[in-house]
Amino acid sequence: MQYMLLCYHDETRWDALPKAKRDEIMDAYGRWAQAIVKSGHFRASSKLRPTCDATTVREKLGKRVTTDGPFAETREQLGGFHLIECRDLDEAIEIAGRIPTLPTGGTVEVRPVEPMPAQ
Repeated sequence: MQYMLLCYHDETRWDALPKAKRDEIMDAYGRWAQAIVKSGHFRASSKLRPTCDATTVREKLGKRVTTDGPFAETREQLGGFHLIECRDLDEAIEIAGRIPTLPTGGTVEVRPVEPMPAQ
């Protein structure tokens, strides 16, 4: 089964970390990513640009409306994702629990992926 690991963090808290600490975390992230590739769990992954680069699309009264920034004002922002293949939810949670941003206040949402019907 595939699981999406949605990684959230407080951008201001991340920016406040010393550069050396951010570099240390990103090095650990690289090792984590290599480990899930080697174990065969990896399917896709990407880091997202900051929320200041986001555009939100909605529809109001039948017309498309775009606004700069994320959908909602929150303390945590979606910073990236990882698509993994696992036996079950427990294995996905175990992999998510090793993500290096967790000790610095990060949050990881583990969500099963619903396959799209064949067309």
